[in-house]
Amino acid sequence: MWRQRRKTRNKMGKVSYMKLKGSQNLRIRLLLATLSTKSIIIEDIRADATWPGLRPHEVSFLRLLEKVCDDCVVEINETGTKLKYKPGIIMGGRHLVHDCGVSRSISYFLEPLIVLGLFGKKPLTIRLKGITNDSKDPSIDTFRSTTLPILKQFGVPAEGLELKIESRGVAPKGGGEVVLSVPMVPNSLKAIKWVDEGLVKRIRGVSFSTRVSVQFENTMIHAARGILNPFLSDVHIFTDHKAGAQAGMSPGYGISLVAETTSGCVISVDTAVSYSRGEDDADLEDDRKDLIPAEEVGEQIASALLGEIKQGGVVDSTHQGLLFLLCALCPKDVSEVRVGKLSPYGIEALRHIRDFLGVKFVMKPDASTGTVNLMCLGSGFQNLSRKVS
Repeated sequence: MWRQRRKTRNKMGKVSYMKLKGSQNLRIRLLLATLSTKSIIIEDIRADATWPGLRPHEVSFLRLLEKVCDDCVVEINETGTKLKYKPGIIMGGRHLVHDCGVSRSISYFLEPLIVLGLFGKKPLTIRLKGITNDSKDPSIDTFRSTTLPILKQFGVPAEGLELKIESRGVAPKGGGEVVLSVPMVPNSLKAIKWVDEGLVKRIRGVSFSTRVSVQFENTMIHAARGILNPFLSDVHIFTDHKAGAQAGMSPGYGISLVAETTSGCVISVDTAVSYSRGEDDADLEDDRKDLIPAEEVGEQIASALLGEIKQGGVVDSTHQGLLFLLCALCPKDVSEVRVGKLSPYGIEALRHIRDFLGVKFVMKPDASTGTVNLMCLGSGFQNLSRKVS
């Protein structure tokens, strides 16, 4: 039996569904289905797992889609192993609120949300609650310092594009809050040629700590600078120690680093350390194992940044999927970008962009640098939802 989570449903004729299988890449499938207005059926969602079906963060993402879109229809079977999704009109809107839960961080929801917000009927302002920093998803600091500037490369207006951090929250209990504002694109994105990553001119960063001593931050920064300063003197890492209500409900600490280049590229890495949450938001109690020492965290994150810089490309490996999607959503003009070694998520994004938007990328590996040049003809996607004044 199906359970329907929308109270209203349009009377309509027979709907044609694209059939998919498995739980992989559910987020990008739903995002692309919404943008392309293609209805989908996803079957065998963890059908053979001990705990079959959709996970809490995936159900939460579906609820988020219902908040920012009008007339979308979501149907899930009793075991959660089969999902029917009929996209609606992207509305946007102000003063929206969504609780992201604690099984994934807020950033899991942010990436698809900014893309949808660009093509809404109204500008989007939404308050998101949950975990702001963890080791699985990019942090909100990375989102603010790196993800938002990538959008500006494609002609997204800087005015109205903002992420405010009102409180931090780490696993297992969260307690963080951010406010995201996304402007509408006037008509469409602009095609780009972005192939020169330039040379690193400076490194900036933010460390944070919640419900622990600020000394953890000082130790992380000292360790990171010990790795980075031999290569570059212009390294500044700021501290953001939170206390009281702004510190969320769990102790933890972490750091985000950003390398800025002479050609305007921003390459980022981040991590966070906190007590683990129960698998799939089950039992949140744990054995209180010792956390990774702050010095080790600083050294590891600095080495990770050097690794991302060495790979080359105009974005880091975390942002490849978003970069390819934005290129595909451009007007029917050629975009060209250069990335380092293709990440698994980047490869899956290319496949789904081809299936949903019909956009294929031409790839030219450069053996001398280990980078890959990608070119595509945009889909000609336009914001047809926006209010016409």
